[in-house]
Amino acid sequence: MLFVKSSGFQYNKRLYIPNKAAESRPGSRQRQSRRRKSMEGFFVIAGLGNPGRKYDGSRHNVGFDVIDELVDRYHINNPEHFGKCLMAKGFIEGHKVILMKPLTYMNLSGEAVRQVCDYYRVDPEEQLLVISDDIDLEIGQLRMRKKGSAGGHNGLKNIIQHLGTDAFCRIRIGVGGKPNPDYDLADFVLGHFGKEDREIIEAAEQKAADAAVCMVTDGPDLAMNRYNTPKKKKKKKKAEPVTDAGQESIEKGSMEQEAPGQDTAIISSPENGQ
Repeated sequence: MLFVKSSGFQYNKRLYIPNKAAESRPGSRQRQSRRRKSMEGFFVIAGLGNPGRKYDGSRHNVGFDVIDELVDRYHINNPEHFGKCLMAKGFIEGHKVILMKPLTYMNLSGEAVRQVCDYYRVDPEEQLLVISDDIDLEIGQLRMRKKGSAGGHNGLKNIIQHLGTDAFCRIRIGVGGKPNPDYDLADFVLGHFGKEDREIIEAAEQKAADAAVCMVTDGPDLAMNRYNTPKKKKKKKKAEPVTDAGQESIEKGSMEQEAPGQDTAIISSPENGQ
């Protein structure tokens, strides 16, 4: 079978647009049972993106890139077409994993993730990790969470919809925001990084792969503590120095407050019986 290389994780050119005829058929119940039993105690890592060469290296495909990194790093070969995704089974530091790329295009990612979770009886809260881009984070920043809303990301939104829960681990990789408010969002996320940004994002993808490994081996809490990008503290504005003119204005205002006006004197005078 001829494969077209997409970074490290190869996929078949025919699988760019999935169809029912090309979907894998699980086979007999006995084979299904053996397959599920053999994958007990494993982790599913789903990197989100769009299939097709024209999307390689785009902002929306950083999830695919992290899967590529894990495949290369741990020599996980022999990807297979399963339902609406491409997946490969292997081991990360002795732990069984399924690495997957949905082939549904971003906005329908939940269909592919749900298929895998249902077939292998995956508990999303304990066994699923989703990796995606985030335009609300500065380029190169990482955010890891054990649950939460989609934050406006259509791929995550669709996964939450199909799983019926937002309780699953996710790593979001910052790709930066639109250059101006009028810039079309679709054009931005489907666009590619410039040279300087590409260097930053490649380092972030390496770090995201490290975080995924840590999550599999040591759990999400340690991974979050170790790999979440610290939030920048807002700098306090320094008090402006008071000039001579400003000091005179302050003193004058203070004297005016100390000297009550006529109306105030009438109201506060006990002799007027008020």
